[in-house]
Amino acid sequence: MSEELTNATLRDLKARAQRLEAVLHVGKSGLSDSLLSAVGAALKEHELIKIKFVAFKEEKKTLAPLLAEKTSSRLVMRVGNVAVLFRPRSRSISRPNI
Repeated sequence: MSEELTNATLRDLKARAQRLEAVLHVGKSGLSDSLLSAVGAALKEHELIKIKFVAFKEEKKTLAPLLAEKTSSRLVMRVGNVAVLFRPRSRSISRPNI
């Protein structure tokens, strides 16, 4: 992502991420095209997602930033075998008023 997030924004994203469940798992296939498209779709829908590394646990330190780079998202944090990614929604998407 080209824009940097402020410390306050990062703190807020980390707080929001604590309540999330992992929506995707990185398995034996690693960073496959299908995983990248699923991450892109999840980020488009939710903005903030958790991804759990089931396989490649030793490489998670290098795979998490690579995953963020390939999906044009921001790595918010990585704790244990879980990474949190953030990509703001496009402004053109209208949200329903509730």
